[in-house]
Amino acid sequence: MKSTLRKSADPRSVRADLLVVCVPKPPGALAGPAAAVDEALGGLVGRVVSDGEVDGAPGSAAVIHVGAGLAAKRVAVVGIGSGSRDDWRRAGDAAAGRATAVRARSAALAAPDDAGGAEVGAFAEGFGTGLYRLDRFKSRDEDAPPAVRRLTAVAPGAAAADLRRADAVAEAVNAARELVETPANHLTPTILAERARELADGVPGLSCTVLGRSRLERLGAGCLLGVARGSDEPPRMIVMRYRPAEVARPGEVLGLVGKAVTFDTGGISIKPSSGMEEMKMDMGGGAAVILATALIARLGLPVEVLAVVPATENMPSGRALKPGDVLTAMNGRTVEVINTDAEGRLILADALAYAAREGATRMIDLATLTGAIVVALGEVYAGLFGSDEDFTRLVREAGEESGDLAWPMPMHERYRPLIESKVADLTNSSNKRQAGPVYAAQFLREFTDGLPWCHVDIAGTAMPSGHGSGFGVRLLLEVAERLGRPAGA
Repeated sequence: MKSTLRKSADPRSVRADLLVVCVPKPPGALAGPAAAVDEALGGLVGRVVSDGEVDGAPGSAAVIHVGAGLAAKRVAVVGIGSGSRDDWRRAGDAAAGRATAVRARSAALAAPDDAGGAEVGAFAEGFGTGLYRLDRFKSRDEDAPPAVRRLTAVAPGAAAADLRRADAVAEAVNAARELVETPANHLTPTILAERARELADGVPGLSCTVLGRSRLERLGAGCLLGVARGSDEPPRMIVMRYRPAEVARPGEVLGLVGKAVTFDTGGISIKPSSGMEEMKMDMGGGAAVILATALIARLGLPVEVLAVVPATENMPSGRALKPGDVLTAMNGRTVEVINTDAEGRLILADALAYAAREGATRMIDLATLTGAIVVALGEVYAGLFGSDEDFTRLVREAGEESGDLAWPMPMHERYRPLIESKVADLTNSSNKRQAGPVYAAQFLREFTDGLPWCHVDIAGTAMPSGHGSGFGVRLLLEVAERLGRPAGA
């Protein structure tokens, strides 16, 4: 889908299968385009609002079938809440749902007079992600709704660049969702690496290198190789580098690390069979990092990025990692494996160590890491852990602005005994059923080389209700945009 801008037009003359007008919460008196459309329809918009069908809450929506008076075939009345960017995204998502339901091929937004580029862009972004569906594995469905091909925004306060950015963000989020939802036999570590290479091709300043087993052995990536031991699929470490022509903060390199277990059985510590099909999604962090890095480069942000994505399957076999085994990570630390289903932190250990070694000056890792974070925060907030107060605050604020919400969680040295081993430097799991997400983060910090670092546990937010969300793409983009401003700006 492509978004286009018209600076001005009478909403009554806009031709589209679906024309969208907006109301805030509380609705109040209709104004601007909503009032003009209401007048043309003999008060139908006002009636939808007064009857409570649309109360202005973000995502509330109703469709009016139009007769004479408008060039559009239908009108959608959509709530925009308080007018935050996240509310506008939710409004766009709701409008996309209505457009799909009425089989529209074109849609138009008649934006309120006071809507700026950020709001209109957020609507277009939400509209684009709201159209997503994975249908490549279905036989042809004659009854499937046609795809919406065009969104026209009539918005004097917006610029074409706002819509180009929105389309790029929506495309990246949807691509991450598709990777997460793709069955594991169609997305092995090797295929994921090929996808990263394809994304890097032709993007100025962006490169992709894939490290295979022999290179990983020379680097001493014992944790990633240990997890991969049980699978016939070879591991890959995907390394993407974005070096823009100019940077806002010379010497600053943002390290992005994402867990990519393309299928997780739990290994010898095998998971229950019920719901295991969802473990194709255990590479949500890696997908977000790959697509966010490509997006940052595509938008030409003035910040250098080093992305590292360790990719493997976690399978049981005669060669598989066993509880009690001791592995040596890339930074020389030894790890006793207590639970082979705590594999994500093992592969992240090598990736974090590699990113630090290769020049990252601050790091964020994204991982579908612990079920306990889902119990704690559900599917709304990711868990946010950090070693540096200022950087953690920046990441949290970026989450609030981007809609990829992350809630700060505690880190304290008193949790360290949970990762201490009697036979090695560290253990990957504790037999005590307490503070699971916290001691997982404590473990990861051991491989960050003292750099400012944040860990984002996205186990709940990356795959809500068994579907990929693309969580993390917008968060990492917002972080990069903030770091792309000169220090002190």
